[in-house]
Amino acid sequence: MRKTPTKLIYILPNLFTAASIFSGVFSIISAVNGNFEKAAWLIMLSLIFDGLDGRVARLTNTCSKFGVEFDSLADMVAFGVAPAFLIYMFVGFEFGRFGIVTSALFVIFGAIRLARFNVMTSSSEPSVFIGVPIPTAAVFVSLLVLLFNKYNFHIDYGIIIMFLAILVSILMISNIRYPSFKKIDFTPKHAMKFFITILLILFLIFMYPIEGFSFIFIVYILYGIIRAMILLPKRVIKK
Repeated sequence: MRKTPTKLIYILPNLFTAASIFSGVFSIISAVNGNFEKAAWLIMLSLIFDGLDGRVARLTNTCSKFGVEFDSLADMVAFGVAPAFLIYMFVGFEFGRFGIVTSALFVIFGAIRLARFNVMTSSSEPSVFIGVPIPTAAVFVSLLVLLFNKYNFHIDYGIIIMFLAILVSILMISNIRYPSFKKIDFTPKHAMKFFITILLILFLIFMYPIEGFSFIFIVYILYGIIRAMILLPKRVIKK
């Protein structure tokens, strides 16, 4: 009888993973029904569940190979298929085959990104991601939809979303390094700077939720590109 709670606790992180899948499926249905704002926010909700499942598994010491595989499949639904549907239903259908290819590339490159991460996870640098993580790419696309929908930019500038979706798809399979924030320095020396930065970000998001989140993710994606461009000449010189 005493062992039952211990066994049941293994279900907890998988419940968060299942919630991430549910949010992704709900997002797809919302996009098909034309509720693009809800579809975009549901993908962001999936990001929260995706972040919780791994942390809960580590806190409860319930990490398992099944959980890792389940999480990877959940990411494919919530951050691969759902954003692709959102892109196509929002503006992609207006561009015929180009819209289909754009959505398909997002799913295919997302699958490659997940597969590569699963293979390299034991040997990759702990403080960086190789290529844009698929959850980041999915949320970036969702924020584009929210931003363009709010200001009706998609009516005249829908093509911009298409090209940005292709760009972020390519970045997923690139070798560009992105910070993972898994080793943030919380020592007293840097605690105040970290606190002030988080406080400013929270105020920005509070005042302008869509614009604030969009700004953060745009800066994150540009950081990797700009850093790679700066380091490229140095690598060429070394060769």
